[in-house]
Amino acid sequence: MKYILIFNQYHELQKTFGKAIVIHDIVEYDLPSIRMLEEDMYLPNANVQDICNTIKELRINYNETAIILLSQNQLPNIDSLISELNTIEINFIGGIFPGLIYDSKVYHTGAIILIMPTMQPPVLIKSISKSSNDLENLIDSFEPMSRDNTTAFIIVDCMSSNISSFLSSLYNRLADSVKYIGCGAGFLDFEQKPCIFTPDGFFEDAATICFLDTKCKLGVHHGWERYSGPIIVTKSEGNVIKELNWKNALSVYESAIEDDAKKELKMNNFYQISSHYPFGIYIEGHEDIIREIFRTNEKGELFCAGEVPENTILNIMKSNKYLLINSAEQALEDCLVQENMEIQHCFVIDCIGRAIFLQNYFDEELRAIKNILGLKGINITTEGVLSGGEIASMNGDMLEYLSKTIVVGVFHESTDRCM
Repeated sequence: MKYILIFNQYHELQKTFGKAIVIHDIVEYDLPSIRMLEEDMYLPNANVQDICNTIKELRINYNETAIILLSQNQLPNIDSLISELNTIEINFIGGIFPGLIYDSKVYHTGAIILIMPTMQPPVLIKSISKSSNDLENLIDSFEPMSRDNTTAFIIVDCMSSNISSFLSSLYNRLADSVKYIGCGAGFLDFEQKPCIFTPDGFFEDAATICFLDTKCKLGVHHGWERYSGPIIVTKSEGNVIKELNWKNALSVYESAIEDDAKKELKMNNFYQISSHYPFGIYIEGHEDIIREIFRTNEKGELFCAGEVPENTILNIMKSNKYLLINSAEQALEDCLVQENMEIQHCFVIDCIGRAIFLQNYFDEELRAIKNILGLKGINITTEGVLSGGEIASMNGDMLEYLSKTIVVGVFHESTDRCM
């Protein structure tokens, strides 16, 4: 693996690492490490030329993949971007998100580019809303070259209706032979449209998996508490809840929250209110898994971010800014319990629903993460996305699709290996 730094004053590095080759202010060393950049990896202008020129300058190797994360505003022409990247002949995947996280700020335009060591070219799986049997057959068709400490980095269309089944099929194939981290791509208007791109094209209802050749420590928390329940899902289809406790889903939900919300639920204010009262799926031995409710219809059905099977036990959840910010701190702390880590990336997947809930206080959540890194003497810039859903393997158990949750992934090597 090569260690790349954009750095004009490199004499101190020469003293430490020996002779360096300098090409246009790029200093190159052969070290077994993830590629690191002193230069910002956030590009404020995500046009085709800037993205491709940056990637060309990085001189990506055959065993590396460019992960390109775009904010939904002022997007480049994705078809042109794919065409230009294919002329460079590199491995790449990309997704479009409601926002990007860089350092302790949110950006609604631009791109983040990560160059990561990979085990093999990325895998694309189309039409994930197919039946579970079809998904099993699709996933069984590829042979991942995993080994100890492989991390599966997943981008999925957050508006697909079969994400949990897709993840279950993936876990049935790979089990705990890899760590899992991922994010739901998509747009803030909750309309399904192409949001994932690879060398094969621009897709909706798809997922792409990149098998990273690096260790990852995960932290997963949400900060929501039970407010009302339990409630049983008595009729549902995919991510649509039709009946709760054998009654119309909206009427049951509305009667449970109306006293606390102090507002009547209507079509034009539904998400403004429901974003404060998500569902929590009861999981024995774990925090409840949060399901965002993003819209309803004339039938009184509730549309959730992720499937909610029939006979699921739900609670209606509630939170405040202190609980959410504390959960972000706890997620990062969980990543840092191990000593002797050479940290290369701190990747934050923060649900867009949390940002909407916290509004002006969301910056405090991101600053809290930055402050902990600083207090521990970890000089690294956080990167990440505002996601439509979060993916993580929780405590070595089943792979889960989450919402209104923060997932922190610390990519690292052991200091023993790097010395």
